[in-house]
Amino acid sequence: MKFLAVCLLGMTALGNANAGETARQVVDKFQAELIDVMKNGKKLAYAGRYERLNSAVANSHDLAKIARIVVGKEWEKLNADQQQKLTDVFSRLSVASYAHNFKDYAGESFAVDTEEQTARGGVVVHSHLSIPDEKDVKFDYMLKEKGDSWRIINIIANGVSDLALKRSEYTTILQREGFDVLIAKINEKIDNYSKL
Repeated sequence: MKFLAVCLLGMTALGNANAGETARQVVDKFQAELIDVMKNGKKLAYAGRYERLNSAVANSHDLAKIARIVVGKEWEKLNADQQQKLTDVFSRLSVASYAHNFKDYAGESFAVDTEEQTARGGVVVHSHLSIPDEKDVKFDYMLKEKGDSWRIINIIANGVSDLALKRSEYTTILQREGFDVLIAKINEKIDNYSKL
């Protein structure tokens, strides 16, 4: 399976990981869960993978923040109900994309390489996914503190930011076609993930 496309995940959720975990521990735990789900992917099937990854994403990602970032200035134009609806559907998309993309195991393994502080108080955890007989996929996890724990707010796979791709796509849909069309298109992607 080619993991570059996999990494351009609808990635990116809310939750309550264990208090006091470092940014690296959050990434390690999430990657370990992905590998475990891959190892059991066929047995779990899509619904089982979705259920397992729902809590893993919730405990490692800040999708509420990502949903705001991904629609940029358009966020302020949405009412409270629309903001909540967008956050909810974006959360489901993120989990669905992981459940769809991380379904097979062929000896892959994650390893954290380094981590660094950012000028704005965040942390970037540099990691890679080793795939037998293929080139490694580089991941840069960008995390920010949320309460007493760290949360992933963006993932860059081989230099490509999922957040930037989604921001371009979603803001264009919002501006040209409106909120309801955006929600419908995200729901259609979720449905497609469950069928493929």
